[in-house]
Amino acid sequence: MRLDFTSDELAFRDEVRAFLADNLTPDAVRAQAMTPSVFAEPEITKPWHKKLAAKGWAAPLWPKQHGGPGWTPAQIYIFESECAAAGAPTLSPLGIKMVGPVIIGFGSPQQQAYYLPRLLDGTDYWCQGYSEPGAGSDLASLKTRAIRDGDDYVINGSKIWTTHAHHADRMFALVRTSEGTRKQDGISFILIDMKTPGITVRAIRTIGGDHEVNQVFFDDVRVPAANIVGKEGAGWSYGKYLLEFERGSGISAIRFRKALERARALAAKHAAGDHDLIGRLDAAEMDIDALEMTELRVLSNLSSGEPPGQVSSLLKLRMSEVQQLVTSLAVEALGSEALFMEEARPLYGLNHETAVDEDAIAVVPRYLDSRAFTIFGGTSEIQREILAKTMLGL
Repeated sequence: MRLDFTSDELAFRDEVRAFLADNLTPDAVRAQAMTPSVFAEPEITKPWHKKLAAKGWAAPLWPKQHGGPGWTPAQIYIFESECAAAGAPTLSPLGIKMVGPVIIGFGSPQQQAYYLPRLLDGTDYWCQGYSEPGAGSDLASLKTRAIRDGDDYVINGSKIWTTHAHHADRMFALVRTSEGTRKQDGISFILIDMKTPGITVRAIRTIGGDHEVNQVFFDDVRVPAANIVGKEGAGWSYGKYLLEFERGSGISAIRFRKALERARALAAKHAAGDHDLIGRLDAAEMDIDALEMTELRVLSNLSSGEPPGQVSSLLKLRMSEVQQLVTSLAVEALGSEALFMEEARPLYGLNHETAVDEDAIAVVPRYLDSRAFTIFGGTSEIQREILAKTMLGL
């Protein structure tokens, strides 16, 4: 794999740097740095999304015919690297990186014409309706039911751990439209307007102190039959396709490296003589390097129109483990100051003095939030089973 850049790629890097210098505000950078949860709040990400959309850079992985920039793998890597280095807000992947590829791959022409422009310009903010109280890792056991009634489906049931449902305009969901021989049969992929009567969103506050997830209840919610993506009953295949993008379409290593730099700075400030900690920070950097190489190989496949495939499980597994490792090292570097945790949210909106400096205030909440990384999007145990079956033939 070639790792040096051509003159054209270096010119593109300069273009990205100039765009970031002109459009990225200090307030947005500070807000991203002080966000401990998986996604920054829409009040931070939406303005940045609008700027990227105006430039044509909101969906780096999309095909050009659907509004993507048509970048090479090297250009995508450069863009992600420069955004991470500059501290730009990370857009919620639920729309652009998850439901977008499903609509591109399986949506009707009408769905593509309506939803894709709204995804690109940030008009719609999406959430994901997959997990249920009785169907997490065993997602095929989902019970939320959609019954056909004329031109509509009537949906009843609930979804849980629904990230940013309290902000979302729309949800993509897996619902049961019929029964089949296998649990996976009879599941459909449907698009839901969150303003539809009968939808209730109930907040769940996480161990890190943030309101990022919710339980969503559906009571006789009527959704047009035209909102089914692809074929009725084929949603399990579409859902698995989407999970490949959820687990394997990002460039996490770049931002992990940025987080490791912050952990090193904390160690220099609070634990300068701890040589064991410094050694483990160095080892974590090697883990990040290895993760990055795998992500680059997948990125090359994505740019050729291929889905991530089963290697997405490997990426999800390692991404989760490295994320937890880096956040743990940051807490250790902080030392006794890690005993303090600010309760108020959002952290970037605080207007009172705190017991720790601003560079440390998100460390403990981020560590606590990262405990969920080995659970959401498919537990680490599930990822190992997938790898054993599909890559090792066990």
